[in-house]
Amino acid sequence: MHPPVLKPARQQAEQASRAATATRRSRLRFVPRVLLGAAIVATLLCGLATGLARLGVALPAHAVSRSAWHGVLMIPAFFGAVISVERAVAVGRAWCFAAPVAAVLGGLLLLAGAPVALTQAALLAGSVVLLVGSISVLRRQVALYLIALVIASACWSVGNLVWIVSGDPLAGVPGWLAFLVLTIVAERLELMRMRPMRPVAPYLFSGCVALLLAGLILAIWQPGIGLRMFSASMLLMALWLAKYDIARYTVRQQGLTRFIAVALLSGYGWFAASGLLGLDGALAIGHPWHDAALHALTLGFVFSMVFGHAQIILPAVTRVRVKYSPLFYVPLVFLHAAVAVRVTGVLSGDFALRRFGSEAAAAALVTFIFVLLTAILSARRSKR
Repeated sequence: MHPPVLKPARQQAEQASRAATATRRSRLRFVPRVLLGAAIVATLLCGLATGLARLGVALPAHAVSRSAWHGVLMIPAFFGAVISVERAVAVGRAWCFAAPVAAVLGGLLLLAGAPVALTQAALLAGSVVLLVGSISVLRRQVALYLIALVIASACWSVGNLVWIVSGDPLAGVPGWLAFLVLTIVAERLELMRMRPMRPVAPYLFSGCVALLLAGLILAIWQPGIGLRMFSASMLLMALWLAKYDIARYTVRQQGLTRFIAVALLSGYGWFAASGLLGLDGALAIGHPWHDAALHALTLGFVFSMVFGHAQIILPAVTRVRVKYSPLFYVPLVFLHAAVAVRVTGVLSGDFALRRFGSEAAAAALVTFIFVLLTAILSARRSKR
């Protein structure tokens, strides 16, 4: 027997019910992602406040009391959350979101004054989840950029473990920096598949990664030599990106595509500058140029990547549309000018100039958040 034919009214009612259910599910997924995004932004703002407090800027007592944790809040907590949430969306598994949640939780615990061991456990858990997720993707598809992403995730875990074992968060910084560098370069390598590369390019990339890992391992026992090898690998990677990245071609286009390319290429300049300073030993704690080398990398290079990719990553993570505007160039130029001032202040020994550059960099990041929010509201108005 054939099933009875549904009346049009009943069909419409069932379709409306299914649509309502899908809408509710979408909202249930949307709200946690927005809350996670808000927590990540809060971690960033608190990290900026603690950094400024270290330089003597007048801020609330809570920021001053947490100033020693500036590096932990910014690298494994904030950047760990940003990178792992992006990878969780790419993997498409709900359990992968435990990584950014754990990273943000680690930062919030630190700010709340909880025992440091809880923060260490949360960050280690987040890095392990990201590593497992990266390995699961590599098992489905073997590619050089996926291998690099696995190594990057492992470096985050290594940095966390070194901190736990040594009790000194500064000891974990090389591992955390390797996590940032390898993640960014691996993602650029993924996009380079859109254009044919010379056969030697993957081998050069692999050699840079091998040198970085060798320097990272050696730095545990011989920080002077190891960090110089680490810096040499960064300089070589910057040159490799300048040679092979598709941003060299997309910069000739218009709109958002061109802005992303400008952000990337300008960031590669700071990447190379950090490597050059590191060859002089500037990545070692206590070196007079340490601040310049570290922030040329994290502010000049890494945040340039954030500025360039935020308009793509944010819609993918939160399903919130972003309308591109030339106003995005304002915080980007502001950021590079601020980093230049800070680095100049460090190299010249002018503390006032260094502090001014730090304040300007923080203002550039806040300006970027404002421009991004404006772009979101503009997209909502256009949709209506």
